[in-house]
Amino acid sequence: MTKTQAPVVELTADNLPAFCPNPSMPVWNHHPRVFLELGPQGEAMCPYCGTRYRLKPGPSAKGSH
Repeated sequence: MTKTQAPVVELTADNLPAFCPNPSMPVWNHHPRVFLELGPQGEAMCPYCGTRYRLKPGPSAKGSH
């Protein structure tokens, strides 16, 4: 049996707040929408499907430093 890794979605500051399922996921695969808080490393994982969200390096979101 081969273990598959959950996908990684890279976000920019314009994509915040982070939420899952994201618009690119197929409708048949949806679960309840959850908003994700990106931790100090700029990453979070969806508790439903395991998709990882990562903030791309670049300009920060408005109001953050």
